[in-house]
Amino acid sequence: MTARHSSAAETLNSTCHCAATDLPRLRERIDRVTGSTQSIVHSHPNLFSKIPVFLEPGHFAQMAASIRAIEQVVKTQSFRTKVLAHAPSIASMPAPQAGVFLGYDFHIGAAGPRLIEINTNAGGAFLNVAARDHQIACCDVASEYLARLPTSKQLESTILEMFQRERKLAGRTSPLRSIAIVDDKPGSQFLYPEFLLAKQLFESAGIRTHIADVSILKLDGDRVVVDGDPVDLIYNRSTDFYLQSPAAHVLRDAFERNLAVVTPHPGAFALYANKQNLTLLSDADSLAALGIDKPSIDLLTQVVPPTHCVKGEDETWWRDRKDWFFKPESGFGSRGAYRGDKLTRRVFADVVRGGYIAQKIAPPGERAHATDDGTMSLKVDIRCYVYEGEIQLMAARLYQGQTTNFRTAGGGFAPVYIVQTT
Repeated sequence: MTARHSSAAETLNSTCHCAATDLPRLRERIDRVTGSTQSIVHSHPNLFSKIPVFLEPGHFAQMAASIRAIEQVVKTQSFRTKVLAHAPSIASMPAPQAGVFLGYDFHIGAAGPRLIEINTNAGGAFLNVAARDHQIACCDVASEYLARLPTSKQLESTILEMFQRERKLAGRTSPLRSIAIVDDKPGSQFLYPEFLLAKQLFESAGIRTHIADVSILKLDGDRVVVDGDPVDLIYNRSTDFYLQSPAAHVLRDAFERNLAVVTPHPGAFALYANKQNLTLLSDADSLAALGIDKPSIDLLTQVVPPTHCVKGEDETWWRDRKDWFFKPESGFGSRGAYRGDKLTRRVFADVVRGGYIAQKIAPPGERAHATDDGTMSLKVDIRCYVYEGEIQLMAARLYQGQTTNFRTAGGGFAPVYIVQTT
């Protein structure tokens, strides 16, 4: 058998130990914006990695094509009808806005990219935009690629245009004057510094911006207000995706009565991010029954790992558990997610009661990182920030352990460089 030659990206990921991000300057910039008395170096020591991740052009093209294919699937009435039939009624409310910051997370293995999940309020975009101008050309390959990338100012302009477009899609013709960034206890969220970066960007464009707990939204007649200030658009970072909690009753009312533009919204979560959808996107027969064209079916069943709903058959699942990753259908991040080989019988009993999907394990790529004690291997997850089917920004997350965690020394967000295959 002929040995497979390593690509330029694989070689660089295993041998390049150059720094690609000027971490001191980046942290200084974020500290200026946040105004915190404690530097982000101390509060978030592993938020950014200094090393880049290298990606083959063919893999990037496949990722972009699969994202466009999913966008077309989501637009088909047959898919929407099937998916929304199992979602709460609020997900079927008319909402023409597309939803900001879809996050498509990929693992890149020897066989190419595999789509692990889709998120509707993917975190990290503003942080990675801030990092863009602090990236260093660590070699000629990186220098050539960086020269073609948009600057942070250009990326910020793209983000502002996206929020303006959301308002227009929702039928508003007046300028966007005010935004509320809402979450549950936003000041205690790990990515709170990102909220402050977003606020700075919006206010630099003349848009009044509030960072608010979802519970403090109020109605004043037909207006949503924060501290008495009317809000045009709500950037929803809450993980109460269907707005079901008592604290979200004003946000729910605002969405149902179309009193403010809410983005992302419950319908976007149901159509893109409910992990049960991966059972359709990974199955050729299901896609064909929905009327999806064969080229899209071939692409999606290659990129999306086989995924199934877990319902009973516990002995079969238990026997084969090492081949599968178990995730809650409506979960987010890594909460409640388990590698099969890490499961105990007790936890597995909860999994097979229902509400979980099993996804065929697609091992992440690896990135070598030089330390004072030698070389360590970090796992790689690549996130594509997407709007209306197009990739606006990419970033890698480097980590050790079962899932991305921002607790690994040397890990965190990292730039992604596309390099030609040798």
